[in-house]
Amino acid sequence: MQSLTNRSVVVRKREMSFMEKLYLPAILGGMALTIKHLFKKKVTNKYPEVKRIFAPIYRGVHVLKRDEQGRENCTACGLCAVSCPAEAITMVAAERKQGEENLYREEKYAATYEINMLRCIFCGLCEEACPKDAIYLTDRLIESKYNRKSFFYGKDLLVEKIDERIDISKRKKNYKMA
Repeated sequence: MQSLTNRSVVVRKREMSFMEKLYLPAILGGMALTIKHLFKKKVTNKYPEVKRIFAPIYRGVHVLKRDEQGRENCTACGLCAVSCPAEAITMVAAERKQGEENLYREEKYAATYEINMLRCIFCGLCEEACPKDAIYLTDRLIESKYNRKSFFYGKDLLVEKIDERIDISKRKKNYKMA
């Protein structure tokens, strides 16, 4: 038999003992393990009353960040979409028009930006690839919904509101340490 490293592996087939043929030790071992787990402390939280504590590096819903003047950081370079292994990100770039300097940082911006949350594997490669620090994964949970179309998050859900900034300082600190 060949392994992945092209080194041969010797396989020896030996006779099973009488006890192994009965499968009794294996059955008793499985039963002992099951009984041991019956008496362990349960890890289930009573969700509405008790909220789960997430690690600081937890990856939740995406956010498209704004700069200090309230302009969108995203320049529609497409690196996040290219780096996404699940191909969950789609965008259409557009040129900034006269008078839109207070909305977008650069001449090019994302006219449409969509993330298919059903496809997304929350790996964080999009935020690693972004040269403008435009996209981050937050610690917020994705809300459950009843139809598939509502899991396509557009700019209306992704871009942070000017008056409701999302704090990603913990995420940024942990991201830079890695």
